[in-house]
Amino acid sequence: MDQHSVTLDRITSQDGPAIHSWASLAEACRYQAWGPNTEDETRDFVEAAVKAWSDAPQRRFPYVARLGRDAVGLGELHVRSAVQRQAEISYSVHPRVWGRGIGTEIGRQLLARGFGELGLHRIYATCDPRNLASARVLAKLGMTHEGRLRHTHLIRDGWRDSLVFSILAEEWHPATPRTAPDA
Repeated sequence: MDQHSVTLDRITSQDGPAIHSWASLAEACRYQAWGPNTEDETRDFVEAAVKAWSDAPQRRFPYVARLGRDAVGLGELHVRSAVQRQAEISYSVHPRVWGRGIGTEIGRQLLARGFGELGLHRIYATCDPRNLASARVLAKLGMTHEGRLRHTHLIRDGWRDSLVFSILAEEWHPATPRTAPDA
């Protein structure tokens, strides 16, 4: 897959059914405090995400990730402290496209927006220690593993720990366009 074909668009209410197609799946939310979602829960999430775009000051930047026209994931940049210029990123990808670099590309685009457009200083993310694929995504993004926080979320199978990863503005390197080698 060409990861550059992944686009992030502002989430709209029309994205609800596509989002529900994976938010309702147990494997998609196995390590999350949410889900599997009912239709009402997905609708409430989408409505709140759409509303976030008109909040002032805006703190949440929720996107739907698309491959072509197909919604295949979500990505969100959430400013946790405007004063300290810190935000958290999160993402979710439809299981039918796992292993194709989509989560990594969502993360790259969120970091680019956070550092490039919002002028943030530090961006962090967390994941369940059992979610090895997500930990690999965060490492691929150049994020540093900072440690483990104990019992941060109560999920279906008990208390979940969280691995914390972060990247600072001076550590972030935007992707450079690929050019053909000189002949």
